[in-house]
Amino acid sequence: MVKDFKQYWSIILTILLIAILVGIGRTQTAFLGLSLNPSQKVAQKTLDFINANMLQGQTASLENVKAVSGVYEFQLKLGTQEYTSYVTKDGKYLFTSGIDMTPSTSTPSTTSASAQAPKQTCADLTKNEAPVLEAFVVAKCPYGLQMQRILSEVVKSIPEVAKYMKVEYIGEVSGNKVTSMHGDEEAQENLRQVCIREEQANKYWDYIACHIKKGDVDSCLTNAKIDKTILATCMKDTNKGLAYIQKDFERSNKFNATGSPTLILNEKDVSEFDFGGRTAEALKTVLCCGFNNQPSFCSQKLTTEQAASSFSETYNTSSDSSSSGNCD
Repeated sequence: MVKDFKQYWSIILTILLIAILVGIGRTQTAFLGLSLNPSQKVAQKTLDFINANMLQGQTASLENVKAVSGVYEFQLKLGTQEYTSYVTKDGKYLFTSGIDMTPSTSTPSTTSASAQAPKQTCADLTKNEAPVLEAFVVAKCPYGLQMQRILSEVVKSIPEVAKYMKVEYIGEVSGNKVTSMHGDEEAQENLRQVCIREEQANKYWDYIACHIKKGDVDSCLTNAKIDKTILATCMKDTNKGLAYIQKDFERSNKFNATGSPTLILNEKDVSEFDFGGRTAEALKTVLCCGFNNQPSFCSQKLTTEQAASSFSETYNTSSDSSSSGNCD
């Protein structure tokens, strides 16, 4: 009887010891980061690269990752927005968007406006003696920054076009407070840029040309020689800054401009992609197509390089494969 009890107790102790060792092993593995599967490791490495090199002043988080058609598909969250991107399994190449080329087995919808809309040509665009090209953006959106970079390049190359172009902002005013899709920091930057545009207009493009590089507000205010007292008063005075930006919001609502960027030429929607994409030459062409009689500057050729998105110290960067996105 005693012998049987000892054998029984020995078995129980052995089972408990094994369970404890397994638990310790799992804890150590998790602690060392070894529980991450290959897809999670690559996605996390990619996220670290994006945060360090493409989202200066902002931080994205990783939502999920899965293997799709030989690559890893992962979702990033930036503020309240989510984006789907792709990375090769060796972690060497990042693709910020993808197109599914699988033939559709269903009949295309006859109600799809995007599928039915023909490509615009210069002849299709509304003409005017003094056309206005409006670009609706938000200040922290990677693609809004991309559009500002393009317009800044056009103005730098052909200064006289500045009077035909206007950057406006998307958002809302709630309880005398400006709001924006990426939070309060972006809302305040939208307001700051509107105040500069309205009250120190001759310095607006100098400020934008600086801000799109690193988003360093203080340095850019100094470099653009902005009168900080006038700016501060504008941003605090509801009859100034708030009233200015409310007009932007009313116009963005008029055109249903919910995505950053959205282009409007002479009160009509226009797509830069029908004229060459996100390039200085394409935006100059769009503007020139809005004239009844094109000025001589329309014959000047500008760069056809796709502009970098997000903050960037250069106009174009080889590490940025995104050129057609927007924030909405």
